Amino acid sequence: MARAIPMPFFMHRHADATHSPGRTTRGFMAFQFKPEVMLDTAPLLWDGIELTIIITVLGLVFGFIIGTLVGLGRISRNRLCNAVAVSYVEAIRGTPLIVQVMFLYFGLPLVLGIRIPPVTAGVVAIAVNSGAYIAEIVRGSIQSINTGQMEAGRSIGLTHLQTMLYIIWPQAFKRMIPPLGNQFIISLKDTSLLVVIGVGELTRQGQEIIAVNFRAFEVWLTVAIMYLCMTLTLSQVLRMYERKLNARTSR
Repeated sequence: MARAIPMPFFMHRHADATHSPGRTTRGFMAFQFKPEVMLDTAPLLWDGIELTIIITVLGLVFGFIIGTLVGLGRISRNRLCNAVAVSYVEAIRGTPLIVQVMFLYFGLPLVLGIRIPPVTAGVVAIAVNSGAYIAEIVRGSIQSINTGQMEAGRSIGLTHLQTMLYIIWPQAFKRMIPPLGNQFIISLKDTSLLVVIGVGELTRQGQEIIAVNFRAFEVWLTVAIMYLCMTLTLSQVLRMYERKLNARTSR
């Protein structure tokens, strides 16, 4: 008499899961969207939102300082300054931000022999990264000003520095504001990459909440809405400023 071939263990599990109530034919629990989870999650994300904004603002403040110096170096007639500025811009723009973050937090401390706190590493990473892009904004804005402005300043007895400071820079700065606002939005979203070094920003807060309630869909949807609210608010402010700026220039 032929012996019956026993069913493999994984097939038993599949058969049980297929006929279990409340499960789909593939053995997974039927998904149920729970909006109340989003309402409960939103207040818990506030600390992450606050830290995200702080890191972004501090990073861009220092990034603007770096970008201004590097941008002036890009248009400098000094070959050394120009070479250093170009090298910095190309190196930062040519490497991913996440690699820069990992280098600053894990690699650089081995050389310096010190421990860099995650938030400090995050601010430095945003500053160094945004500084390269702001440098190009500064360079482009200054070079967009008519060269006759410099000649006019020099003709009335101003030095090159005075002409740059009192005539060229105020005009160039107005042209920098829209692209600087766009860089603010980019850097705000880039802070999500700091999750790899344990910074408790918005994305990290979302991960920690999911580890407790296992409601990934609702939590990540809430996180996405939070980012969207922040970026849309900034975009609206930029549009209002551009309209005001266009109204002034059209007079």
